[in-house]
Amino acid sequence: MKDAFLFSHTEETAGLPVFMTTLGYWQHQSETDRPSGFPDYQLHQVLGGQGKLVLGEEEYVMGPGDIFFLFPGVPHRYMPVSTQWEIAWVSFHGREASHLLSYAGINRSGVGKLRSGTLIKGIEQMLAMEGKDAADFEVECSKLLYSVLLDLKKLLIEPAGRNEELERLKPVLRHIAQHLHRPLPLAELAEVASVSPQYLCRLFQKTMKMRPLYYVNQERVSQSKKLMFIERNKKIYEIAHQVGYENPSYFCAVFKRHTGMSPEDFKKLHGLSS
Repeated sequence: MKDAFLFSHTEETAGLPVFMTTLGYWQHQSETDRPSGFPDYQLHQVLGGQGKLVLGEEEYVMGPGDIFFLFPGVPHRYMPVSTQWEIAWVSFHGREASHLLSYAGINRSGVGKLRSGTLIKGIEQMLAMEGKDAADFEVECSKLLYSVLLDLKKLLIEPAGRNEELERLKPVLRHIAQHLHRPLPLAELAEVASVSPQYLCRLFQKTMKMRPLYYVNQERVSQSKKLMFIERNKKIYEIAHQVGYENPSYFCAVFKRHTGMSPEDFKKLHGLSS
């Protein structure tokens, strides 16, 4: 593959949820120092050789199969360590960019490891479109970029220890699913996992990206939606009691917080009101 540097030509795609700004491939990546960071998100995939990424006090040495992410405005520096450092990259932005990265478990600048050392298919397809009409090129790149970001979750190898932490949470998740109809104190959930309540909160935050209570409420709201479809004649207060809320007003407040609408509005929207 020859060196390539492609960039967005028009403002047309800037309103999309996510859009490419620059795209490229270097047979040998030179040293790059950005004390003020870069204005866009960046995804770099190492294809050959070795390099080093410096983020504040943290340093990472990377080789084939490694990938690194840079968030906007974060100071960084990266440089080759070997005589040749082969890299492909894509820069992007958009209102959904951070959410798509978060979906893959990426919430800050750093390094990850891919399950395969071959060039990510979507990036390869974007690079192959060099020379296409500008408008078509940018729209197609945005489509491919969206696909790449959605696929990152399964392309990345889970950090060491994460699978073990998820396994530790599974009995708690099963316990919650089986007892949504009644109160679930944090101490009870911690006992199921044989950990302290404080440690359970950290475990949930690390693996599920949310607090235990938020997860419980999320599951109760989801169950309440199913019940509204299955038992259409039930009153809202009856549904609330079935999913563990003694106070129907509190249930309605939680439901709206999670869905943006009241239970009654949800029923109307789906033609479930009697």
